[in-house]
Amino acid sequence: MTTENQDSDNLALATSQYEAGKAAFERGLYRQSVERLQEAVKLISRATALGGEIQMWLVTAYQAAGQHQEAIALCEALGKHPDLKTRQQSRNVLYILKAPKLETRPEWLTQIPDLTALDDSTDSSKGRAAAAAPRKPSRPRPLPEPEPVDLSKVNTQDNGFVWVALGAIVLTLAALFGFGIFS
Repeated sequence: MTTENQDSDNLALATSQYEAGKAAFERGLYRQSVERLQEAVKLISRATALGGEIQMWLVTAYQAAGQHQEAIALCEALGKHPDLKTRQQSRNVLYILKAPKLETRPEWLTQIPDLTALDDSTDSSKGRAAAAAPRKPSRPRPLPEPEPVDLSKVNTQDNGFVWVALGAIVLTLAALFGFGIFS
């Protein structure tokens, strides 16, 4: 097997592990994501743009998995990466990782359950089937007809507002003609 074939096989395997690591991360399986991304890093040159991208994902996975020191160490190392985009991104992430932690009260937080203990093969087909079953669209309900208004109970007496408004309009127009705006 030639070196070129071996490199393309490693690249394909690294890409596969990288995609599996990203997918595990997005599902909240951070430990599994770290494992997959570490395997991808081993299979590809760290100095390439793809190698830098994989390592940046690994920094994020370390942080999510609670491995803060590993995340900071890798991020500091990526500050000297040959790829400019990777260097800039690592500096930005490192700034965030080293930022002081804010103190929070427990009542300010919502606990998110740890889903790493769940297995994809558990029998949750009933829940999935119910969630996946299409619903029949409901028919729009006709709007109720408004009740007729009894005009004998409506105050139709002139309150003078209309005359005041008309007078203000006439005065405004007269003033505009007086200043020569409409001439």
